[in-house]
Amino acid sequence: MDGNNHHPVARETERGVRYAILAAFVVGLRRRNPGAIVNALVAFAATYLPDAIEREYDIAFGPWQRVYSDAAMLTHTVGMLGPYDDVWWWDHLTHTHSATLLGGLVFVTARHNGRDPRPRVLAVVVGLGVVWELVEYTIHAVADRFGLEPILVSYGRSDILLDLLFDLVGAVLVLVFGDRFLRNLYRHAE
Repeated sequence: MDGNNHHPVARETERGVRYAILAAFVVGLRRRNPGAIVNALVAFAATYLPDAIEREYDIAFGPWQRVYSDAAMLTHTVGMLGPYDDVWWWDHLTHTHSATLLGGLVFVTARHNGRDPRPRVLAVVVGLGVVWELVEYTIHAVADRFGLEPILVSYGRSDILLDLLFDLVGAVLVLVFGDRFLRNLYRHAE
């Protein structure tokens, strides 16, 4: 089931997002920015996840859900080219956005299995947020140690705390709006 086949605007938007990510990849190559290059490749591949999930689980994402997911990949990729350093709220936006995607996945899985999503969404989003911050810090520290350009950047303790706060904001948004906006992804299991 492909929920995107009958939505040409969403399909064109997805294509445009992929082209924008590829453009960010090219800019990363020209700037010799390994963080931008690696993140663009990962983001580009991630734009195909909704298709794979639809095939594997016989569900259909709504057009807005596909665009929302792709937008998260694009904002993160573009952030690697400068906005993470230059735009004070960019990191907060991407953490909230990513947390809603992760929280949404946990929410849908819990509802599909007849479980209460609240403790699961909070635990997974906060738990993986902590793991992400540790990975980010480790990658940055190792790159610094060897004089390499890091593919992920850690900006210190206050940044870590803010990242976790905005991860939590994303989780809460999913808990408040999940049943309203994600029902199409678990409705058939009810």
